[in-house]
Amino acid sequence: MWSWVLHRITGVSIFFFLFVHVLDTAVIRVNPDTYTDIISTYKTPLIGLMEIGLVFCVLYHALNGVRIILVDFWGKGPKYQRQMLWAILTVFAIVFIASAVRMLQILITHAF
Repeated sequence: MWSWVLHRITGVSIFFFLFVHVLDTAVIRVNPDTYTDIISTYKTPLIGLMEIGLVFCVLYHALNGVRIILVDFWGKGPKYQRQMLWAILTVFAIVFIASAVRMLQILITHAF
């Protein structure tokens, strides 16, 4: 159940990011100076941490989505759904930790 809840939360978070991304990109057609101001606000440490959160959401949502597809369309999917959950959580943890560490290194380097 918790994997389902987290899948929905990450999906809504990704949708929100895409909505904001489309809006801030559309501003360039209205006023390029405002667009430049908006982009400059994205170069803050807080937004850097939010980008790590975005990586978390996209990575979990993608891996869990593959698991859901396998459970729904593979004949043996329901039988192995728990093992697949642990497999995607393991892959997720390895890739996310490596990505987050690298992103934090870059964030710290550019912040100081």
